[in-house]
Amino acid sequence: MDSALSDPHNGSAEAGGAANGTARPPSTPEGIALAYGSLLLMALLPIFFGALRSVRCARGKNASDMPETITSRDAARFPIIASCTLLGLYLFFKVYFPNKSYTGSVLKTWKTQKSKKGKTAVIQNPTTRDNHRFPLEIFSQEYINLLLSMYFFVLGILALSHTISPFMNKFFPANFPNRQYQLLFTQGSGENKEGGRGSPAPGSGLTRPLCPEIINYEFDAKDLVCLGLSSIVGVWYLLRKHWIANNLFGLAFSLNGVELLHLNNVSTGCILLGGLFIYDVFWVFGTNVMVTVAKSFEAPIKLVFPQDLLEKGLEADNFAMLGLGDIVIPGIFIALLLRFDISLKKNTHTYFYTSFAAYIFGLGLTIFIMHIFKHAQPALLYLVPACIGFPVLVALAKGEVTEMFSYEESNPKDPAAVTEGSKEGTAASASKGLEKKEK
Repeated sequence: MDSALSDPHNGSAEAGGAANGTARPPSTPEGIALAYGSLLLMALLPIFFGALRSVRCARGKNASDMPETITSRDAARFPIIASCTLLGLYLFFKVYFPNKSYTGSVLKTWKTQKSKKGKTAVIQNPTTRDNHRFPLEIFSQEYINLLLSMYFFVLGILALSHTISPFMNKFFPANFPNRQYQLLFTQGSGENKEGGRGSPAPGSGLTRPLCPEIINYEFDAKDLVCLGLSSIVGVWYLLRKHWIANNLFGLAFSLNGVELLHLNNVSTGCILLGGLFIYDVFWVFGTNVMVTVAKSFEAPIKLVFPQDLLEKGLEADNFAMLGLGDIVIPGIFIALLLRFDISLKKNTHTYFYTSFAAYIFGLGLTIFIMHIFKHAQPALLYLVPACIGFPVLVALAKGEVTEMFSYEESNPKDPAAVTEGSKEGTAASASKGLEKKEK
């Protein structure tokens, strides 16, 4: 997860500096203001619309749009998993451990040398004085980025198609032949499927044993049109890696994340944001791991905007950036507060607007601090206290802290929850039947 907001003045690659260390012309104040104003606006759009769509997603019955619920256990493990993944990627790109046949050699010198074939590490055997060279990169970075590009090409097309589908539906004519399709992959033999051996008789009221579903995606002809339009953006990104195509994919990933990732309660949100608060501060301030991985990856895992757009137009290349983690993580918490607002049935969105304003304040403070100290900042350092503290203060003022922390959302994909609900319904029906008999 990339969560650092870049510094426009430090000349680093992730902040738009030249990769070979050559100095860039300083950005104009207008260019800096335009870049960070645009990043702020782009961050707000997926949070606002993703939160609204998360409400419809929670109420919907379409299996392809079912949200993924994050529990407190998931939230506690997420920063650890993210840290291991980040460190693993860093080692994968930058470190290659020597061959086991040389483990007996005493490490006397370890240095990197530039060559046409990339960086090498030199180990000198103290006995023979022979130098043994090992590549520091396991695989060519170009091949890794090509693999990542293909992966995000497919993932980005699907995400962008799902994002634009509600907007495109308004442009289709009423007589458009909108056929329905379903892509279903299940685990199990044909005997366990509907109509196979062991299936209950129609009208018996009994349910058949369900096969575990691996993929269950419902779509229609309009979705296929949206998929075709998204493929054009995907090809553009794959061939050119243009920053506009990168941002279209990044916005789609962010909106889908806010819409489809649901926290089950406010306590879980506090655990997740608190853990990632520590994660972000450590990996940005404590090490160069996150910056190195961000520079090595050519993938739409961040939003970028050129600070020299006014001078170079669409071919500008001096970018400021904002990691998608700084959008999605606070965004799913803000979306949860919107659903909490609706559950109160007071026709007000107090907590949603409060947390939304807190996000604007936190991100604006991040930009201000970064501009003052001329150094990249972990945005969650400022976003987490704002997004949690402001709504809690409002709840304290309104006397609704208990209601806020007792609000709970069930996981619609959890078989145990479905089974438990079925048992409760069956028990209720049985009790009603007994009451009728007694009467």
